[in-house]
Amino acid sequence: MSELEEPRGGLAHRVPDLGALELLLAVARLGSLGRAARELGITQPAASSRVRSMERQLGVALVDRSPRGSRLTDAGALVTDWARRIVEAAEAFDVGAQALRDRRDSRLRVAASMTIAEYLLPGWLIALRAERPDTAVSLLAGNSTIVAERLLADEADLGFVEGPTVPAGLDAVVIAHDHLIVVTAPGHPWARRRRPLDAAELASTPLILREKGSGTRQVLEAALGGLARPLIELSSTTAVKSSALSGAGPAVLSELALGEELSARRLVRIPVDGVRLRRALRAVWPTGHRPAGPARDLLGLTRGGTPAAD
Repeated sequence: MSELEEPRGGLAHRVPDLGALELLLAVARLGSLGRAARELGITQPAASSRVRSMERQLGVALVDRSPRGSRLTDAGALVTDWARRIVEAAEAFDVGAQALRDRRDSRLRVAASMTIAEYLLPGWLIALRAERPDTAVSLLAGNSTIVAERLLADEADLGFVEGPTVPAGLDAVVIAHDHLIVVTAPGHPWARRRRPLDAAELASTPLILREKGSGTRQVLEAALGGLARPLIELSSTTAVKSSALSGAGPAVLSELALGEELSARRLVRIPVDGVRLRRALRAVWPTGHRPAGPARDLLGLTRGGTPAAD
């Protein structure tokens, strides 16, 4: 193939890239390949190589070089006119793409299961606001099943769940671990017992529980292999804790939710043998759609301040 032989292949092989077209426009405007290279922040040898590559690609000579400077050939002048239109179209494309990014970055829709929403998200969102003060954040708090439904319906950009498994259709990363603990009011008989509960006794005792679909309930059922009929079934961590505080019965709650009540002895922790009540807390998003923009930044804050890669 001769140096200026007509190129073959698809459009991407026949049309110079934007960098080469911007260089050609700079040469036309400045009358010097060296000055054009300096304006674009590349070396003169790199600029010369790029022009030669463009000439080979198009199959025509574009620039006459001489000690007095660089002059466009007749073909070069014509290609420059076309290049200007392409670069202007690319600039318009860039402006439009930035507008899309700005619109995406102006809001963040978060769906989170109750414990994470009540005890972890507020701190993360305060930190996010410091980084992105112009991003409006909306939060939907619900159980892990609801979080998955919102993400799959494109009603949330990022979710957080507490269940033992990753809901179908979602990708996930573990952001923290949590422990479930059994608690009662100080007046409950369990608060005075000398030996730990065993798994069978816990499983057979009616408890104050979160509703079906909650991560807390799912983890407890999986750990015990089943539960007795609930004493009371409630839809929030706060409601379960309030019922336990009132003396209604024993409850199983996240350790995250109980620091103040345990320290003040308003609730008593009941040891349990033979059952593992540790659970993973996960960030989730629709499979194949890695978080971007403010969702990516929030995910980074939950993992120690290092944004996840797109």
